[in-house]
Amino acid sequence: MPTDVLAYNREAWDRQVQKGNRWTVPVGPEEIAAAREGTWSILLTPNKPVPRAWFPPDLHGVEVLCLASGGGQQAPILAAAGASVTVLDASPAQLERDRVVAEREKLEFTIVEGDMADLSRFLPESFDLVFHPCSNCFVPDVRRVWRAVHRVLRHGGALLAGFCDPLNFSMDFELEKQGVAQLKYAIPYADLTSLTEEERARWLGPGEPLAFGHTLEDQIGGQTDAGFFVAGFYDDRGNEGDVVSKYMAGFHATRALRP
Repeated sequence: MPTDVLAYNREAWDRQVQKGNRWTVPVGPEEIAAAREGTWSILLTPNKPVPRAWFPPDLHGVEVLCLASGGGQQAPILAAAGASVTVLDASPAQLERDRVVAEREKLEFTIVEGDMADLSRFLPESFDLVFHPCSNCFVPDVRRVWRAVHRVLRHGGALLAGFCDPLNFSMDFELEKQGVAQLKYAIPYADLTSLTEEERARWLGPGEPLAFGHTLEDQIGGQTDAGFFVAGFYDDRGNEGDVVSKYMAGFHATRALRP
């Protein structure tokens, strides 16, 4: 059983790049060209684009941290739209996707390998906007992420965050593959403690990232406890075959402001 979740998931996401996981496929030249002309959209959750009203009207000069957001998708788009972007991710292979797009499109943004829950390398109040897609399911303690983000955001800055509904982690995974929704696991959920060794070997597969299903209290209440106030919220459903999304939105996004 792995004890260093960060190191394990770093290697696991490097393997996801090799497998061509959806979130590891970089944007193409057409999307970058459109973003340079002011036409762009990006995702916090699987399918619904983030409302443009959640961003400043003009991104030029806006300092953005794309947090746990490697893969050559969001950071290059925001940089092409004029923002001053830093992208942080634990996976070197994911960050290489961003580097490839930056070189191909002659974009300038900062690429940092690191832990989404430890932003101590950045000075307090370094960013105007933090963009954090559905990735905190790969850390055991999401409240550490919210506290770290609050520290590096300027007053009046915004955290845009996507996250999985905890119900996604309560399903019987074997029945879920058959299209059946049956509750089995309690929330908060952790691959390390909720599954037996046999279940982990059977359902996760070798080298799959370890996941954690955080409560809504930790996801949303954790933001307000860290000092944010939530100013925007939307739901999103997953892709075809997602059992939870047959019945309800399995993903959510918040816009949280630092006073």
